[in-house]
Amino acid sequence: MAEPMVVYTAAVFPLHGGDVRAPSAVFDQIFEVFLLLGTAVGVVVVAYTMYHALKYRDDGGGTDPYADKVERPQMGEMPTGGSGGRKVFYSFSISAIIVVSLIAWTYSQLLYIEEGPDPAQEEALEIDVEGYRFGWDFIYPNGHTTNTLYVPQDRVVRLQVTATDVFHNFGIPELRVKTDAVPGQYTSAWFTANETGTYAAKCYELCGSGHSLMTTDVVVMPQDEYEEWYAETNGTAASGNETDKRIAPEATALGGVPA
Repeated sequence: MAEPMVVYTAAVFPLHGGDVRAPSAVFDQIFEVFLLLGTAVGVVVVAYTMYHALKYRDDGGGTDPYADKVERPQMGEMPTGGSGGRKVFYSFSISAIIVVSLIAWTYSQLLYIEEGPDPAQEEALEIDVEGYRFGWDFIYPNGHTTNTLYVPQDRVVRLQVTATDVFHNFGIPELRVKTDAVPGQYTSAWFTANETGTYAAKCYELCGSGHSLMTTDVVVMPQDEYEEWYAETNGTAASGNETDKRIAPEATALGGVPA
């Protein structure tokens, strides 16, 4: 009996997601790039402005300190000399290159989030997510259903999300996962958690009186502990503190708790 269990485990958990960039890491990188670039631009602009403000300031003497150094145009004359617009051209060109490069790079990062880490995505652990007023069901490949999302550490997890009644939105803020839950349709999202612990999943679509209570735990477990937990589910429905927590749509306005 032990040998088939080893084969089964290897078939269910073929993918190691420790080397896959998690969505949270990608979004953090985008934020850091924009923060550093914005800070650099701000420092340059402020420094340039302050330099010229001090250099060409009025010292109160009433005389032009540059009268003998530059030839001022008279009323109606076109200015001559200078750099011939080269400064404007260089400034515009450099700014355009930076902006276009930043847009292209950001788009490539968001495209990675949208499509997933191919080809590893093909072997990701897939879990169906069903939203209802006011809770979540997580259905595993063996048919096990629970109200708490259990996932292994350093694994690519792909969620297929839908709703059974009204529009919901499933999100795990700490893992930067968020997607709509639409009745009759499936939307997908993926993530990989590099650290064990308990995270919070919430609904981000106003769905009724119990919307604020539509939260659940996401438990990230070490790989061996997850395999042990998954083997014990045996395709059964949740029990104990994981029992079905569905709240009827006609729940009262007191936090969505049935009368």
